[in-house]
Amino acid sequence: MGVDPEIELSAAEARGVALGAQGMGRRRPGGRIDAGRLRRGIEDVGLLQLDSVNVLCRSHYLPLFSRLGPYPRGILDRLASHADTAAGSATRVGRDRSLFEYWGHEASLLPVELQPLLRWRMARAEKLTERPARLLAAEKPDLLESVLRTVRERGPIRAAEFATPVRKPGNPWYNWSEGKIALDYLFFAGRVCAAHRVRFERRYDLPERVLPAAVLDGPTPSEDEAQRQLLMIASARLGVAAEPDLGDYFRLPRAESKTRVAELVEAGALTPARVEGWSAPAYVTAGRLPVPAREARALLSPFDPLVWSRPRTERVFGFRHRIELYTPAAKRLHGYYVLPFLLGDSLVARIDVKSDRGAGVLRVLGAFAEPGAATGAVALELADELRLLAGWLELEHVSVARKGDLAGKLAKAVTAGQRSGSEH
Repeated sequence: MGVDPEIELSAAEARGVALGAQGMGRRRPGGRIDAGRLRRGIEDVGLLQLDSVNVLCRSHYLPLFSRLGPYPRGILDRLASHADTAAGSATRVGRDRSLFEYWGHEASLLPVELQPLLRWRMARAEKLTERPARLLAAEKPDLLESVLRTVRERGPIRAAEFATPVRKPGNPWYNWSEGKIALDYLFFAGRVCAAHRVRFERRYDLPERVLPAAVLDGPTPSEDEAQRQLLMIASARLGVAAEPDLGDYFRLPRAESKTRVAELVEAGALTPARVEGWSAPAYVTAGRLPVPAREARALLSPFDPLVWSRPRTERVFGFRHRIELYTPAAKRLHGYYVLPFLLGDSLVARIDVKSDRGAGVLRVLGAFAEPGAATGAVALELADELRLLAGWLELEHVSVARKGDLAGKLAKAVTAGQRSGSEH
């Protein structure tokens, strides 16, 4: 952006700063983990991305485990108003909820205080929603009002209660009813909210029956001011970042992200930086370079903010991260649900993993070391982390298949650890 850098960082320093900004340098709690500690963990990451895949556990639980270790998932459920209760439950959510659902970085759980900063996105629903929703909103406004009226009268309500499938070959929305598409549009537009979830299925209601009045009654910032604030939140959680990294955190339109970053640099809120090996200009929050982290250890969800951006992950860690969930099995390099393993300040391995809940086993279907990793030490640390993960998921054992160059050493380390644990 034509501004000379004021800070220069080596590649190793940038790695440490990125980890520190995400709370990875903080020692995991040794005692009981309560709602306050969870809120601090959520503050570290800024938001929790949601995903429906449940082969290990729902992805939004994992970033907090990565930073805090085993914590009661029920606490996060309460903060997010998720519950495994009867499908017919229609209990109103209390006004002290901490998190709400909206499009942050994809579908996300976000602190309720961020809702005003996302109203600009809600106001652009007619341009930013998926094409079927945009078309339906334009062609059938009366249907939108009918669906909204139903929510007002019967909410919290499931999308499945709106029937009449629309089937169009080749359309990924082919089995969605018009009512469900209308509901999705209203959700994007902020006219309805996710009141709570039951078995991961949303129950929709009016915002005034879901969100705290203090949030809803708060002023709406201008679009440019809201975007600047979101970029500053992203900057604090990235530590050091290129402009695309900053804009991607809350999925800002690229042209607007570039403009807002330039404005923040001009205002002195962001400081330009140069990072060894980066071709793109970098930025840090003015006066707030995080304390670098060097001794982290964590398994990371593929949707963890530390690795969700593939270009940034490769730039910061030299780690090529590809999510292969939707890749045909025969073409997958590493597996279906692959977790990178962070050790020290590097991503040193990755594992394909699943929960076999029926057998009570955490199954490692493949284990792969990164080039140059000390595989013996990595296997020991990874085995320990896997035992911790299995216990948190209420699984009794860890099993390691033979796939991958790290599998043999990891299997031996897991077996030795489980034998040692049984002797105690």
